[in-house]
Amino acid sequence: MTSLVTIADINPDDWIEFTLRLAISMVVGGAIGWERQLSGKAAGLRTHTLVSLGTALFIMVPLSLSPATTPDSVSRAIQGVATGIGFLGAGEIVQHRDSRKPHVYGLTSAASIWVTAALGALAACGLWQICLVGTSMILTVLIGEKRLEDWLKQQRIKSSKE
Repeated sequence: MTSLVTIADINPDDWIEFTLRLAISMVVGGAIGWERQLSGKAAGLRTHTLVSLGTALFIMVPLSLSPATTPDSVSRAIQGVATGIGFLGAGEIVQHRDSRKPHVYGLTSAASIWVTAALGALAACGLWQICLVGTSMILTVLIGEKRLEDWLKQQRIKSSKE
């Protein structure tokens, strides 16, 4: 298990380590954003990449300010970002009331923005394995479960016609 000592073991002069962590955050955020872009969502490639990169930058501040980084300082940075991202995600949610049955749009996009921030935090802390596994699981939910939902919808339509 990676401890804070390992995570915080980043030299402010180590540009290669900083660049790798930020690049990983961009790649994983971009992967989620690419899927959202292909699905025709407003929050797509750029939004998700920036959310992940921005989160990584905020988390790297306490990691690089002092060799004596405490779990509290990193935790506070993560909590602040999570709160801010919650507001950004809330902007994605729209309730449409013009029809007989009100419908809410944007919940999945809001959730994808939120988990993309978590991926950025993982990348910033150097937790590559969790970050990559998390990305693959998120993509599985976004792609695989969408296909399952579509299939179930078709089955429901078929059974109602019979």
